[in-house]
Amino acid sequence: MAQVTGGRHRAARSKTMRAMAGRISWGLGDQAVSSLTNFAVGLYVARSLGATAFGVFSLAWVTYGVIINISRGLATDPLMVRFSGVTTDVWRIATARAAGTALAVGVGTGVLCVLVGLGIGGQVGLAFVGLGIVLPGLLLQDAWRFGFFAAGQGRKSFVNDVVWGVALAPAMLFAAKHGSVLGFVLGWGLSGAVAAGYGCFQIGLLPKPSAIGGWLREQRDLGFRYLVENVSNSGASQLRAYGLGAIAGLAAVGTVRGAELLMGPFQAVLMGLSLVTVAEAARVLRRAPHRLPLFCVLLGGGQAAAALLWGLFLLFLLPTTVGVHMLGSVWPTASALILPATISVMGASFSTGAASGLRALGMAKRSLRSQVIASVFYVTGGLVGAFVGGAVGSAWGVAGATVTGSAIWWFQLRAGLRAHAREEEVRTS
Repeated sequence: MAQVTGGRHRAARSKTMRAMAGRISWGLGDQAVSSLTNFAVGLYVARSLGATAFGVFSLAWVTYGVIINISRGLATDPLMVRFSGVTTDVWRIATARAAGTALAVGVGTGVLCVLVGLGIGGQVGLAFVGLGIVLPGLLLQDAWRFGFFAAGQGRKSFVNDVVWGVALAPAMLFAAKHGSVLGFVLGWGLSGAVAAGYGCFQIGLLPKPSAIGGWLREQRDLGFRYLVENVSNSGASQLRAYGLGAIAGLAAVGTVRGAELLMGPFQAVLMGLSLVTVAEAARVLRRAPHRLPLFCVLLGGGQAAAALLWGLFLLFLLPTTVGVHMLGSVWPTASALILPATISVMGASFSTGAASGLRALGMAKRSLRSQVIASVFYVTGGLVGAFVGGAVGSAWGVAGATVTGSAIWWFQLRAGLRAHAREEEVRTS
């Protein structure tokens, strides 16, 4: 009898692991499509426009990074934490409300970007006007992706990003004929809106912007903390980019972005896992809480090791001719930043294991504290480094700050696990 019971447990555990592997595989595949298309866009713009204009495009890009993290903090992060693995009816209602919240954020921030762009004027101003126009579609597409992964339907997210990639190709060719930053921003963003429309068809839902008030009230214990956490993360990148541009010029911004693009294929892995790791960590916590620490260590350590391997490939195996073909005139300066960029991505990769654990535990206060401190280090290191050594100094300052920030994340996860264990003891006693 014991053997039969043990066999059933092993079979159930094997089935659970296969299901997890399937969901993670779709996350990797989806982000491979998303990140590689973004990677191709970055390379195409860098080659077409040169370092200075590419720096302008990069300012719009990092601003988009801040805004999409506002949307995720308020809308899709609470969706992933609270509505992963729930019944279909509950998931559909929550997803429509979260997507409506994301769309409302896109409209509001889009109007603000247009006004700011008109006030700034020039090439930078036009880039922000273009960003404002495309933000609603971009944020809605991102919300559908997170909704699919909350339901364990990563395949649909993969298909949606393929649609974006297909629409992106003619849009980039059209933008190249005009040769302007505005054209590239509109081509990239409007093709994302095509995928957002297709997402409505896939999911059989329309976003509910009218639900934003109720959604924000119900998720306020997580949403606003995740908002501050996410914005402090992406906002740190934005402040670093703006500061670097003011200190060392727009060409330095383009150089740093070029080095980040070289890490793009690995970033596909990092971002792909981030789509599913919080939901998977939440499932591990529900089914086998004692396995959560190991899950986080393997997640963070595996990503950091992969980042190291990719960095070594770039440093020692990538031919210079290939680098020049990829980045054009940006290559000579960007290639000097490969080592600090690799260290930065390793630190960020290791942090994701701890961040997933804290979010699965619902400890938004601890994750917020970790992110704010790490972001302060990031901005300080990036700007002090820029004063000392321009783009190269900024890259090394960020590398040191990212490794330090990783240690902070893991310290908070350790404390969070202890607090959770104490709460469980009190609950069961």
